[in-house]
Amino acid sequence: MKAYVVNHAGGPEVLELMNVKTPKVKPGWTRIKVLGFGINHSEIFTREGKSPSVRFPRILGIEVVGEVDETTNTSAFTRDQKVISIMGEMGRAFDGSYAEYVLLPDKQIYPVETKLSIEELAAVPETYYTAYGIFKSLQIKSTDKVLIRAATSGVGLADLHLIKGLNSLIKVTGTTRNQNKVQSLLDAGFDQVIVAPDSDKLPEHTGYFDKIIDLIGPLSVRDTLKHLTEFGIVSATGELGGVWNLNNFDPITDIPNNRYLTGFYSGDVSQQKIQEMLNFIDTYHVDVKPTKVFDFSQVVQAHAYLESSHSFGKVVVTVN
Repeated sequence: MKAYVVNHAGGPEVLELMNVKTPKVKPGWTRIKVLGFGINHSEIFTREGKSPSVRFPRILGIEVVGEVDETTNTSAFTRDQKVISIMGEMGRAFDGSYAEYVLLPDKQIYPVETKLSIEELAAVPETYYTAYGIFKSLQIKSTDKVLIRAATSGVGLADLHLIKGLNSLIKVTGTTRNQNKVQSLLDAGFDQVIVAPDSDKLPEHTGYFDKIIDLIGPLSVRDTLKHLTEFGIVSATGELGGVWNLNNFDPITDIPNNRYLTGFYSGDVSQQKIQEMLNFIDTYHVDVKPTKVFDFSQVVQAHAYLESSHSFGKVVVTVN
C-alpha cells in the first residue's frame, strides 16, 4: 500500500510517500480501508519532533474515516461497514491514518450511522468530537455572550457552528492575530471579531463574556479568566499557544470568585458519545463542511497549508 512515512523530524517535506507492506490483521485488531482523515496541529508537532514519546519512522494520523476491510471480530464488525476512529495512540505508538489502510485496535473503532458525505465526515472525528465536548461543558444558554479564542482554528469554527446550530441568535465573538482573517471569520458566522496580536493577552477593550472557549491554552488562560462574567465558564481546551502546562497556577487567586474553569480531553471516547455528536449535527443541521480539501497525493501541501499564516478552519484529505 501507499503511505506517508516520517523517518526523521522536520518540515512538511519529511512526509515521504512510500510503498510499504499492507498491515496484516491479528486478534484484537481490525484493518480499515482509509477514505479520509483530518490534518491536526498535534500531527505537525509530532512531525517536528515535539512529541517525546513518538519514535520514527512512523506513519502519522490520529483520526480516520473508513470502511472495515478485514477483521477477526465478526461479531462486532462487518466488511465495508463505515467507521471512524480517533486518538488511542494511533499515529503515535503505532502507525496511523496517512495511508491507504490502517490497522487499529478493535476497542477504538466506532461504527457510525450518518448521512454526511466522506468530505464532511472526514472533518468531524477529532475536531467536532473535541468541539462538541467543549460545547456540552459550557452549558450554553440563549442569553450567553460567547468568546472563542483562536477562532480561525478547526475547533474554533466547529464550536461556532455547533453554537449557531443550537440557536443562531446567540452572540459569538472570535479572536485572531491576523487582521486579514477578520472578514473570513465574519463570513463564517461570527457576530464580532477581535484582533488580538498578542496570543497571551486580549486587548483592554475586549469586555466580558458568559462563556469563553480558550483554544490557545495554558499560555493565555490566566488572561482569559479576567474577561469572564460572574458565574461564567472558561473551557481551556487546546494548546495552540505552544505551552503545554499551566505552571505556578493558584486556583484561589488566578480564578476570580464565582467563575469556573474546565477543559475537555478528547481521548475519552465512546460509541455513545460519538453517535450523540453525529445525531446533534443531523438534528440541528450543523455545517461541518471542511474549509480546505486535499487529495491523498497532497498531504505534504496540506501540512504546509495548515501551519502557514493563511490557514483557516479544518483541513481534510480524501483517499480515492
